[in-house]
Amino acid sequence: MKLAPLLAPSLLAGDHAALGDSAEVVPHHGLSWLHVDIMDAHFVPNLTFGPEVVAALRRRSALADTFFDTHLMLDEPHRYVEAFAQAGSSLISIHIEPSYDHAGTLARIRELGCQNGIVLNPDTPAEAVESLLDQVDLVLVMTVQPGFGGQSFRTSMMPKIAQLDRWRQERGLNFRLEVDGGVDLTTGPLCREAGADTFVAGTAFFKATDRAAFAAAVAAW
Repeated sequence: MKLAPLLAPSLLAGDHAALGDSAEVVPHHGLSWLHVDIMDAHFVPNLTFGPEVVAALRRRSALADTFFDTHLMLDEPHRYVEAFAQAGSSLISIHIEPSYDHAGTLARIRELGCQNGIVLNPDTPAEAVESLLDQVDLVLVMTVQPGFGGQSFRTSMMPKIAQLDRWRQERGLNFRLEVDGGVDLTTGPLCREAGADTFVAGTAFFKATDRAAFAAAVAAW
């Protein structure tokens, strides 16, 4: 049984001079998830937000009930999970590619009261996270190379999404299967067909001429 489709607008595509206002667009359109990309300029070639920004957003009354889907694109994410948990993250996802204690960090995220997730870059095979699938609340498949928004979607990621979905069904697991990168009204349905249920959309949502219509379309996938 497929989980209902869920849209997580990415704050990376919002107005960085008015991040709070951009974030509040999410509950304004009846959406519950906000995707927050944390980049360190080492693991990925870009630098974005720190825990202070997450904490400031969490203090906004309009965002009190918003689910903060915090994606750590860091060389050493295990050093920062506590800070982002204390800042108000609801879920913290970490990449499989750097060398650190993945299982221990995932467990620590849960100890801190957050849901956890594991992330794969486009060139990373699904097998890299297979042993962790029973320890996570979410698996995120990057459908572009992380670092910058507005990149072209990689259709070659569909078999990876499908494999993760097969394992989920065969093993009776209930993690959410998220996709991020170039997701729009054309590419999103491809991901949905492959088994994804959670859709990070940055440019496609924030630059849409009708955000409500975009959100409604995703809900119908």
